[in-house]
Amino acid sequence: MAIASAIQQHEGLARLSLLMRESNRRMDLIKHCLPGALIRFVRPGPVDEDGWTLLAANAAVAAKLRHLQPRLQELLDEAGLQPAKVRVKVQK
Repeated sequence: MAIASAIQQHEGLARLSLLMRESNRRMDLIKHCLPGALIRFVRPGPVDEDGWTLLAANAAVAAKLRHLQPRLQELLDEAGLQPAKVRVKVQK
């Protein structure tokens, strides 16, 4: 518990921890919409004031995610998570 306490006491680390939890929460919400084994090639990325980034393992995965983007944004919007905009980037 000492690490968790230290993180919460440091303003920057506490914010980072909150953003990581928010990113993972969004991933949990949308992962049932990802077909087949695609989930293995997608990682939750950063959340900021403009939206949320999904990190794709390669260009083919990114293309499929871009095809699914409207539905993923709709799920986030329905859950009341703002901003609901989903960005897709290939992980380097």
